[in-house]
Amino acid sequence: MIKIVEYNSESSTELIKKLEHRSQFENEPILITVREILADVRETGDNAVIKYTRKFDAPDMSPHNLQVTEQEIDLAYSEVEEEFLEAINLAKSNIESFHQKQLRNSWITTETNGTILGHLVRPLRRVGVCVPSVSQLLVSSLIMNVVPAKVAGVEEVAVFMGPKPDGTIDPHMLVTAAECGTREIYKCGGAQAIAAMAYGTNTIAKVDKAVGPGNLYVQVAKKEVHGLIDIDKIAGPSEVLVIADEQANPSHIAADLISQAEHGEDSSAILVTVSKKIAKAVQSQIVSQVANLPRQKEIIGAFENYGVAFVVENLDQAISLANHIAPEHVELDIAEPWEWLGNIRNAGAIMIGKFTPESVGDYIAGPNHILPTGGTAKYASPLSVDDFIKKTSLIHYTKAALKEVTPAVTKLAHVEGLKGHAAAMKIRFDTD
Repeated sequence: MIKIVEYNSESSTELIKKLEHRSQFENEPILITVREILADVRETGDNAVIKYTRKFDAPDMSPHNLQVTEQEIDLAYSEVEEEFLEAINLAKSNIESFHQKQLRNSWITTETNGTILGHLVRPLRRVGVCVPSVSQLLVSSLIMNVVPAKVAGVEEVAVFMGPKPDGTIDPHMLVTAAECGTREIYKCGGAQAIAAMAYGTNTIAKVDKAVGPGNLYVQVAKKEVHGLIDIDKIAGPSEVLVIADEQANPSHIAADLISQAEHGEDSSAILVTVSKKIAKAVQSQIVSQVANLPRQKEIIGAFENYGVAFVVENLDQAISLANHIAPEHVELDIAEPWEWLGNIRNAGAIMIGKFTPESVGDYIAGPNHILPTGGTAKYASPLSVDDFIKKTSLIHYTKAALKEVTPAVTKLAHVEGLKGHAAAMKIRFDTD
């Protein structure tokens, strides 16, 4: 199921290239479809949103039922267990606490010559969150997107979720949204939801930024509207890379690889180990553990497509490979993880030690699980409060301070051939 290869072998090189290109998609038919949906929603608004929701999700969707009502939310509370409420509130509390530490303040500094400089930090006014809610109930992703927006001070957070065939939203998703502080929820997902966020309709107000996971149609739609509104990132398939030495428990490693593989057949689950014995034991454990799990098609497909155990000579080589791949998640399942932590340069999140499975980061630890994928951890960061704020620069000069820098500004303006810039400086001293 999972392939075992010696690092630096020919097959190893081919697999690494395959992993590097897994998120670089070019799908012309999907792009054409997405552009048609975007244009339709831009031109006909709610009618197009309803048309595509009927086509892809709920055949009998009513135009009057596009927005979730307060009654539907109240009913949802009666349909979920108390244990679920306790779990999401624990997750929400931890995630809220972590993200509050990211808050930034506006600042101003005054120079001795009277110059005043600074930054105004303000939250975005309105954000749209699109989260899958049918094939998978991604309550955790809903929390991870809404909470940092709320912590940042975003006034309006609208949630978009594709409905079930009967036109309803799962109660767990409705309750999660309400517990996170938003009751503006729309029964639409996919590219039509992104279009509604970007252009606005009679029912749905335009947003400043669209965030959240989704399928290829959602990602292409986000890419197409970027510039008209902001987006979080183009999210690729999920991925985990476990670095293990001889002391690691093969059953734990197998379980962690499986937990990522079950997201879908395009997920990647990678083991990098100094021990071929560990690699073989993990291979065996995967076979036995998968037999007891429901999403076998997704898990097996992921291991066949992007599942590999690299056997390396030492931990230096293991970490070098991890930095090259730059995965979404790295697990350090080694004897002295803190000694090696500083060597991990490229990762969306690092799980440190054998009692920190990727699952705890996905749900409840506090750091955001919306992470860079497909090698983008080389330059990108997890979703954070910073994604929901904007900064405005402040500049004030006195006459004396401006006179002091006028020669430098004038010189630079002339070098660039922008004499109007130079003139705008000079005129302030030619006339009062």
